[in-house]
Amino acid sequence: MKTASAAVASGIPRLDALLGGLCIGDNVLWHDDAGSLAPVFCLNFLQASRQQGKAIIYVSFDRSPKNLLDKLGDLAQYPGLTILDCFTHGKGQSSPIFLKFYEEHGTNLGCRLLPVVEPRSPEAFAEQLSAVHAGLTGDVRFIFESLTGMQELWGSEDRLLSFYSHACPRLYELNTIAYWLLEKNAHSPRFRAAVNQIAQVAIELTIKRGATALTILKAENRSTGEFHRPHAYWTKGPTVTFEEERRVSGKLNLGRRLKEFRRRRGLSQSELAKLVGVTPSTISQVESNLIYPSLPALMSMAEVLEVEPASFFEERPGGRGSRIFKAADLVEIRLPQLPERAGTARLLQTLDFTAKAEPFLLEIKPRETLPGHFFVHKGEELGYLLSGSLKVTCGGRVFTLTPGDLIYLTTDLPEQWHNPGPEVARLLWIKIK
Repeated sequence: MKTASAAVASGIPRLDALLGGLCIGDNVLWHDDAGSLAPVFCLNFLQASRQQGKAIIYVSFDRSPKNLLDKLGDLAQYPGLTILDCFTHGKGQSSPIFLKFYEEHGTNLGCRLLPVVEPRSPEAFAEQLSAVHAGLTGDVRFIFESLTGMQELWGSEDRLLSFYSHACPRLYELNTIAYWLLEKNAHSPRFRAAVNQIAQVAIELTIKRGATALTILKAENRSTGEFHRPHAYWTKGPTVTFEEERRVSGKLNLGRRLKEFRRRRGLSQSELAKLVGVTPSTISQVESNLIYPSLPALMSMAEVLEVEPASFFEERPGGRGSRIFKAADLVEIRLPQLPERAGTARLLQTLDFTAKAEPFLLEIKPRETLPGHFFVHKGEELGYLLSGSLKVTCGGRVFTLTPGDLIYLTTDLPEQWHNPGPEVARLLWIKIK
């Protein structure tokens, strides 16, 4: 049975905001207008998956191993990455020049590189893919580059659709996240409609007169406020910047502040809308700086989020002098990775206070297990166990924490937390920006 979904970072914060984050089980279909726009999104997803310590399977039909490894850069040194090379014995036609790469470099790579011997057979490829996946643990991440390359090798859209229509539901049930790339203009409208229907998420990347744009066509179980309209963006190296991130600058960025407070509180747009008494579309438009709320709505938002109304217009700086937060000022928040049945979380400062560190008090109930980390966070974190006991799995190893123990995280994130004891475990946790 599929586990409950939790927000997962794509590696691009603005995309996460537009999409509402990735969810375990998502098959994400990228319609690439030019055939060269999606790779940067894949690289950011790979980087985020590495930071979370997740196993990754990268399937390549169009690139030789050397070309792909050069493209991946230092990501190719990640031992959790497995590359299934469908090129060498596919479009590479088992040429000695490609086979020579394995003789010279096959055993000296940080990642695992596996040649697919029969890539022209969808059945043989699916069997090898399943065997590799079966040897991995946790919510594995996949990148299929690309559906177009598969079709060119397999000869027809029908054969490709047959494989895709079987693979997507299987990957969904196995709690993976998969990116599927296709060159939009290389496939018929019938095929594109069929694969869209199967995928949980569909995103279109276009380029017109040198300007690139991203449009979310579909995203199951998310608010539709940001869907079906293009969002202009540009890239520089691995960095993706959206136009709306620069559209509003200075102190009067009410939408960004509202979104920040809402997400820190752990509320969806729909949940905040219900509490405020407006529609989810209103919240979405305010957060996108397309409209401004009425004064009563603004006051209601401040009351629900427990912030001063002025905080929507000006950041409350941290690190300048001393600040004391009383117990009544502290905010209970919701974390998708810490469901209410398993425990609680409190932010040990007000939502509108900006500082280089965020302190939390986390409580995990007896005998509860969390299949992942509390936060998806790019940065350093540390935790100090105040009471109770905890077991944490990190890098495949299990560590036991007792009161007074401290855990410090940099790039590796825990795969599991478990409270084995009969009492609530209380953990002081600090995120460092």
